[in-house]
Amino acid sequence: MTSIKKVGIMTGGGDCPGLNPVIRAVVRAGIRKHGWEIMGIEDAFQGLIDLDYCSPHGNRWLTEAHVSGILDRGGTILGTSNRSDPFKFAVTDPDGTRREADIFDQVLANYEALGLDALISIGGDGSMRIAQQCIERGMTNIVGVPKTIDNDLRCTDYTFGFNSAVQVATEAIDRLHDTACSHDRVIVVEVMGRDAGWIALHAGLAGGAHAILVPEIPYRIAPIVRKIRERRESGNPYSIIVVSEAARPQDGEQSTLGERELGAMQRFFGAAGRLAHRISEEIDLQIRHTVLGHIQRGGSPSAFDRILGTRFGEKAVELVSRGDFGKMVALRGTSVVGVPLAEAVDAQKLIVPDHDDLVQTARNIGIVFGDED
Repeated sequence: MTSIKKVGIMTGGGDCPGLNPVIRAVVRAGIRKHGWEIMGIEDAFQGLIDLDYCSPHGNRWLTEAHVSGILDRGGTILGTSNRSDPFKFAVTDPDGTRREADIFDQVLANYEALGLDALISIGGDGSMRIAQQCIERGMTNIVGVPKTIDNDLRCTDYTFGFNSAVQVATEAIDRLHDTACSHDRVIVVEVMGRDAGWIALHAGLAGGAHAILVPEIPYRIAPIVRKIRERRESGNPYSIIVVSEAARPQDGEQSTLGERELGAMQRFFGAAGRLAHRISEEIDLQIRHTVLGHIQRGGSPSAFDRILGTRFGEKAVELVSRGDFGKMVALRGTSVVGVPLAEAVDAQKLIVPDHDDLVQTARNIGIVFGDED
């Protein structure tokens, strides 16, 4: 049994529904069951990079009062950042040169200065990779909690945040059906997901889309236009197309917003607009596109994500109490277990077109993916 008294908790990467339920569960289980002191670290690793960092609250010891009433709140009371990777942190040299630097030693020194015995890191694939790098560099007492609307982390059936994002996207698609039908239009709906097409696939299937375009299946315009024409000829003059932000044509690249900024991830931009323009060149119809963007990240978490986040947080506390570090909590079937963090970040969980049941289900009911002959 490892002697644990002080535990840090942070949320990293993009926000999503379900972060606050995890924080709440960690604080309540940590204090009630083990008598720990729980430090909330502000804005991911920013709070360990700079102990004087304050936005808006700074690092603080959390009590049950801090987590009261946050179960149904979106976002995170600790703040989050996708620009605080201590292994690729943007710094400015005395001559004004901007570069990415490895400042992990500073993070480790501050972690020790705070007297922390363990760290619970809540985040997506990027945050989990950073956690694994920290372990490899000597900050060994870390447990990961998988958070991402993208659902692209291996070793867990679902990440929290995904269910809520799919529900938001599905409701948007439902609404767009009404206006598309009223105006006999083709509407292209862009959803998030980065390199993984899980949101597009699930929301497109749940929302009755006629075409779904995902990063894992490069598309051609011809099958999509053919589907639109077939629908019109059969008396259905409108169509809904769901496209993932990182979907790309077979003859092109992903749509991105300029060069990657130092210390940040590449931003996707324009997938829906590009697709709508290319379709308009092939068919004389009114075509509109809608980008859901960060709407998918905000708002109250679904009941599923509230429960999953709570279970993940409680399980993280259990792993820390046992000294079972280097693990990530994961949903396997109906059970929450600990899995090796190194395995979870070894590769992304992506759609495998020829083996995914949902892809085959969608194809069998007439949804096209743009790769059809």
